[in-house]
Amino acid sequence: MFPIEPTGVNQGFGALLKNRNFMLLWIGQLVSQLADKVLLILMIDLLEKHYLPANLPEGTGRFYLYMAFTLPAIFFGSVGGVIVDRMPKKLIMVGSDVVRGLLTLCLPLFPRQFSILLVLNFAISTVTQFFAPAEQATIPLMVKRENLMAANALFGSTMMAALIVGYAAGNPMLVWAEYLKPEFGKELLVGGFYLLSALIMLPIHFQEDRRTSVVNPLTEFLQGWNYLKKNRLVWNAMLQIVTLYCIMAALLELSIRLAARLNLEQTNFSFFVAAAGVGMVLGAGIIGHFSEKLHRKPLALIGFFSMALALGIFIFTYNLPLALITCVFLGVGAAFVNVPTQTLIQQQTPPAMHGKVFGFQNHAVNIALSAPLLITTKLVNSFGLSIVLCGMSIFVFAVGFWTWRNTRGVFQDVV
Repeated sequence: MFPIEPTGVNQGFGALLKNRNFMLLWIGQLVSQLADKVLLILMIDLLEKHYLPANLPEGTGRFYLYMAFTLPAIFFGSVGGVIVDRMPKKLIMVGSDVVRGLLTLCLPLFPRQFSILLVLNFAISTVTQFFAPAEQATIPLMVKRENLMAANALFGSTMMAALIVGYAAGNPMLVWAEYLKPEFGKELLVGGFYLLSALIMLPIHFQEDRRTSVVNPLTEFLQGWNYLKKNRLVWNAMLQIVTLYCIMAALLELSIRLAARLNLEQTNFSFFVAAAGVGMVLGAGIIGHFSEKLHRKPLALIGFFSMALALGIFIFTYNLPLALITCVFLGVGAAFVNVPTQTLIQQQTPPAMHGKVFGFQNHAVNIALSAPLLITTKLVNSFGLSIVLCGMSIFVFAVGFWTWRNTRGVFQDVV
């Protein structure tokens, strides 16, 4: 479907294991991702125990906390990409981890006021907007083009692994840290994760274009936007990734409703999310291991069709084992969409545009992870779970088929 360029010998994960710089980046981002997930649990715990004003209605404090995490992604997602193209990417990644680690460690030093907690959350989330595009822009600089598919598969699988482990083991880890150091153990644990990530990535060396831009940031922002509009291949790949994250975000609300249908506690919705995460890890592993054999196969099209089928199966699912198996199948399909499209964006975007393009992607993905939560809730309340699942299944099938048809001719030109 997309021009994932072959060549030479593609050894899948084997070639990446021999790439010291890539392995340091991979391990560093894994630790950083884990810190991100445990941080959210820490902030909610601190809010409920120490920072929540007595006069706030139930749930309002968490709403403001979520907003403090989300708004920087909306305000600064694209700006971060512009900065990434103007500064050394290693400095941005290591510096982001150091700043987030220090801000987390400073939590016990500030007065326990709700406004301070929100400001610190906003600041940490703002710094994160620079880390994400720098990381994505670095991968093509240290990995050969023929190994990009395997690299993105490895990053995708470990990202989901961090999500599963972070949310599943985050609370026990924080309890253990508090037991060792009751006053500041939790903050020390999370801040230590960020600093450890920075330390791991410190020895990384790779070549990048260090030319200082003479164009003002607003002009660079518009250049990135114009590039996306003109490059139909990258634009469609970006559309596919945004659609994918919209589906995964909607899956959170759908999982809660599915848990209720199966007479489970609402908190058990995490079973379905975890199962989808396992499927994404499995799918990414398949792509990474068999990347040479899967080259030039319409993976994203297969992935969208698989997800559409899974959403359709959910309509008739009334037992837990089938629901979990279907979630795993949906996750495999999601990996088949995410890995090749991310690889395509990296291959087809010039190095000078990496930061801007990945900044736009980070911006769009964060919006895609937020908006569907509200929309899905209203749709399910209005039309019922089965109707929404049917509509989503048709929509996912249509998007997959439309983007495949839209890029088929371009594929021939590029390769």
